[in-house]
Amino acid sequence: MPKNRKLNRPVILGIVGDSGAGKTTLAQGIASILGPSRVTMICTDDYHRYSREERALSGVSALDPKGNYMDIMEQHIQLLRAGRPILKPVYNHTNGTLDAPEYVEPGEYMIVEGLLGYSTRAMRDCYDVKLYLEPQEELRAAWKMQRDVSKRGYTADEVRRQIEKRLRDGITFIRPQRTFADLVLSFRHPVASSLGEPEEDDKDTASYLNARHTLRPTLPHPDLTPIVEGSKNGIRLELARDIDGKPVDVLEIEGDVDDKRAKAMEDLLWNLIPEANHLRSNLGQYMDASQETRMSHPLALSQLLITYHLVKAAMGHYAI
Repeated sequence: MPKNRKLNRPVILGIVGDSGAGKTTLAQGIASILGPSRVTMICTDDYHRYSREERALSGVSALDPKGNYMDIMEQHIQLLRAGRPILKPVYNHTNGTLDAPEYVEPGEYMIVEGLLGYSTRAMRDCYDVKLYLEPQEELRAAWKMQRDVSKRGYTADEVRRQIEKRLRDGITFIRPQRTFADLVLSFRHPVASSLGEPEEDDKDTASYLNARHTLRPTLPHPDLTPIVEGSKNGIRLELARDIDGKPVDVLEIEGDVDDKRAKAMEDLLWNLIPEANHLRSNLGQYMDASQETRMSHPLALSQLLITYHLVKAAMGHYAI
């Protein structure tokens, strides 16, 4: 990114979604494109008011604003947007305890991800780009199971009980935030694939998942006409109605899109942000359940589309 950036404050991306929706994975991928030294990431889940043990006793879930320091979360996001450091609380996801706070300075880019990042108007006004993740529910449950068992010390039965117990809070507190997003991204199983059914072991990997982007007119989205014109499969762009009935563009990237068409969309997006061409890198990489590195075109193009908006914001195109 050139030194004469038009903005004199951090560019902030918000990523909100339910537990296990893939927020951290997507955030890390975008940070790797922009360059880790330029990006500061924070998780709003660090603002939990209670430890895991205290939540179990009180019955207040981590998804409930009452179980979080919402006022401090709001204040800290405002400070970061102003370019000022914060002393951020730390929630230890491994053992469920509240650890010592850490000193955080804003980077050139900020990624703020978590459960409740769009809960107040003051917080929403701080973001340059707002993304909401809503993967197919069975995928979210599978991803949450994999993460919580392998990284957070839960048993499979505990995760299943937690998913069931938190369902109402997810509907009440998390899903309403969808309405405030500029982009809604949903990964889901394809209804049918031109490559045929994937092998059983691969059905839940990102390599075979479609990415569906709901593009709201709150941001000027890139012109993808050269890629989607005449396209019958792989990448499609359609005018549709959102769940609230408002008109939106819907971009569908199929899991089996061929390399040539995916490369064409990637090149188009990079050409629209020539000031960031030095950031070109391997996109769409992720670790599967066996900890092997794999690649997904829908994930890669999703990362790049979001990066496009951040670069445009950094150049002052989306001044707020």
